[in-house]
Amino acid sequence: MTTSAPSRRTTVAVIGAGHSGLAVSHRLSAEGIDHVVLERGQVAHSWHTQRWDSLRLLTPGWMNRLPGLGEPLLGPAHVDEFLTAAQVASLVTGYADVISAPVHEQVAVHRVSPATDGFLVETSAGPWTADHVVLATGSVRGVLPPLAADLPPGLPSVHAIDYRRPSQLPPGGVLVVGAAASGVQIAAELQASGRQVTLAVGEHVRVPRRYRGRDIFAWIEEVGILDERWDEIDDVTRARRLSSFQLVGGTADLDLNTLQEAGVRLVGKLAGTRDGSALFSGSLTNMASLADLKANRLLKSIDDAVGGTGERLEPTRVPDPLLSLSLTSGEIGSVVWATGIKPDHSFLDADVFDHKGAIRHDGGVTHLPGLYVTGLPVLRRRRSTYIDGAREDSADLVSHLTERLSTSTPARRTG
Repeated sequence: MTTSAPSRRTTVAVIGAGHSGLAVSHRLSAEGIDHVVLERGQVAHSWHTQRWDSLRLLTPGWMNRLPGLGEPLLGPAHVDEFLTAAQVASLVTGYADVISAPVHEQVAVHRVSPATDGFLVETSAGPWTADHVVLATGSVRGVLPPLAADLPPGLPSVHAIDYRRPSQLPPGGVLVVGAAASGVQIAAELQASGRQVTLAVGEHVRVPRRYRGRDIFAWIEEVGILDERWDEIDDVTRARRLSSFQLVGGTADLDLNTLQEAGVRLVGKLAGTRDGSALFSGSLTNMASLADLKANRLLKSIDDAVGGTGERLEPTRVPDPLLSLSLTSGEIGSVVWATGIKPDHSFLDADVFDHKGAIRHDGGVTHLPGLYVTGLPVLRRRRSTYIDGAREDSADLVSHLTERLSTSTPARRTG
């Protein structure tokens, strides 16, 4: 979109008013740096619009720490609770108020492009020019495998980001594709609603909800796993693409064993379709064994760090392989694609993307001077994947930005 209206100017334009963008805004305000936060919807837009009704965070409340909040915004009772999507939306909205973030809501960003004096940010409310841009958009789109286009005509399907509740789906069994956190949670909910669920399982990450009397996140925090830096990880690209833990908020485990106990049928990774049938890989046993091995290796690393020994996980029970399933017989009434999400940076007109369409960056700093990205998995640490990661990520990025300002155009100061 182009516009002839005169542009407004700011030192930093932050795109997105989720927790990551707001954390950056707080750091910029603390430095007295002029900035705006542009949000296409409302604050915490994705938490209002892209989560299913029963979702709870995988992380306990103490991992919702944000810079500028001395106490938990929702009160001390929530420190060990697992927030619902509505509670997270309330947390982020309240955070914006507490830090007095300069948010412009209902402003869609149509295009961000390099300009002679920084960046041109074209929006539904007119253009801005900015010396720096921080991409913190919470807007995501569901990743669909190419074979999604090969489903039989008329078979309803929905991506996990558009799924809300069981009644949304037509009657009949459901094929859920993907066994990360979203897939196992949705599979459990649909099975409990009285539907027969078939779960197509690929590579996944299994961990217990609690270990040796504590939540698993308390352990990985204590032994320093969450603080591993992106530039210290052997294969950071792989780490950034790993699926989320098979967990659900609370105290109970949710893994392939508990799903089978509830009646969910397991099959291997969806490999394709042919003549109206879904075809599944025969790798389910190997996938489950690998996940078990890595989970018990994690528990051993905790024991090695703190002393003592806890129980190891029961091996995943793998059923006799089912290699195909008719999608036209009526047994399957719909498909849910729990096949991942990715940020929507389609508005960015700059040569910063890799061959898979992801932004190339070094810990959130792109090679294009003045352009930053935040809110991505393992951005600067393993904890970057979670709300808690915004504390240190925002400090690092704003420190880099501030240093750059000190050697270039002086920042316009607020106040």
